[in-house]
Amino acid sequence: MKRLACAGVLAAFAFGGVLWAADHTTDSLDVVKTNVTAGKAVIVDVREAGEWGDGHLKGAKHVALSNLKAGVPAEKLRATLPPGSIVYLHCASGRRCLAAADLLKGKGYDVRPLRDGFDGLVKAGFEPAK
Repeated sequence: MKRLACAGVLAAFAFGGVLWAADHTTDSLDVVKTNVTAGKAVIVDVREAGEWGDGHLKGAKHVALSNLKAGVPAEKLRATLPPGSIVYLHCASGRRCLAAADLLKGKGYDVRPLRDGFDGLVKAGFEPAK
């Protein structure tokens, strides 16, 4: 039995997973909007700079997944992601934000990846930046 458990752990790491792998939040988009409006949360776009430049949500923060993987200094993260805030992550399709969530969870952030990508959030009423 111990061998089987160890094999599972090794398989998780071999395929790039981690034991506390993130899942998409169960918070509704109305709850997300309410939390952001109340200052309890921030929305963070983890897409790359070119995607961000093509359009992003009004008021969103930008921390590309590639930068998180490379290692963003803790003080820069704290300046972008206020301590104690809920951090809603989004990307284009909902996959990269899960990887970003795993990285930020390891740093102690309350991360809640959104299933909806940028286009879906705009369709749901989130305002794009001008």
